[in-house]
Amino acid sequence: MSLTFEPLHPLFVARVTGVDLPTVEDPAVLHALRVGMDRYGVLVFHDQHFTDASQMAFARRFDGELHAKTGAAALGASRLGTEAVADISNVDEAGELLAAGDRRRMYALGNRLWHTDASFQDPPGRYSMLSARVVPAVSADTEFADMRAAYDALDPDIKAQIEGLHAHHSIAHSRRTLGFDFSEEESRKLEGAVHPLVRVNPRTGRRSLYVASHASRIVEMPVPEGRLLLLDLMEHATRDRYVHRHAWRPGDLVIWDNLATMHRGRPFDDTKHRRELRRVTTLDLPLA
Repeated sequence: MSLTFEPLHPLFVARVTGVDLPTVEDPAVLHALRVGMDRYGVLVFHDQHFTDASQMAFARRFDGELHAKTGAAALGASRLGTEAVADISNVDEAGELLAAGDRRRMYALGNRLWHTDASFQDPPGRYSMLSARVVPAVSADTEFADMRAAYDALDPDIKAQIEGLHAHHSIAHSRRTLGFDFSEEESRKLEGAVHPLVRVNPRTGRRSLYVASHASRIVEMPVPEGRLLLLDLMEHATRDRYVHRHAWRPGDLVIWDNLATMHRGRPFDDTKHRRELRRVTTLDLPLA
């Protein structure tokens, strides 16, 4: 296989050709893809035809243990039969479009907020791999933001201020900002986790902001000041210069590094147009 990386944005994101991900096992190719992830943060692959099983198998080959504690599990069991495959879809068990008021649809609307996958868990998610199975005829894109470049551009005084701070991440917090209500039992399952506000890639040493809609407060600061700082950092990190928009087509697989990026789904009329995506995420575990 002859890999090529074609940059799609001045700061990050590349399209990769020359590899069939469902079958690739060559350690040298997998290593080259990891190096590409460290450089670009987001890699786009076309014509990658996965089943749920082959997608999980590739993720394990690429980065090891899978994240299997989705926030949606608090609402009920997945129609896919495993929490290791996140169902980023708008259909029910029979393949019918979810009704506008269905709690599963209302919960999934939170994917339109800027977020990092599984930041509300400890360990959080590292690499997310989203496979496009059914794509609507209308625009239903995903945007990515480069949190490394956003960190690099911060004023030195801001960098000094946030170094050593920690944020509490809660998916219940981000959903509540949209008016979603949880029962007491559901809330207990979604207590959240605390992570550094600045994180470091263990292979490259490059720093990045680790903020998103799940970040509810800064642990070391009074709540009002901490919330305002989080909002300021989010506004800074999602300026146009740091953002890339991906238009999906069937067979796409996009891998992103949750240590380096945020993402969000863009709105489309999900009560009329069917879309089925599957996401597998690996755990952000210490390097052996």
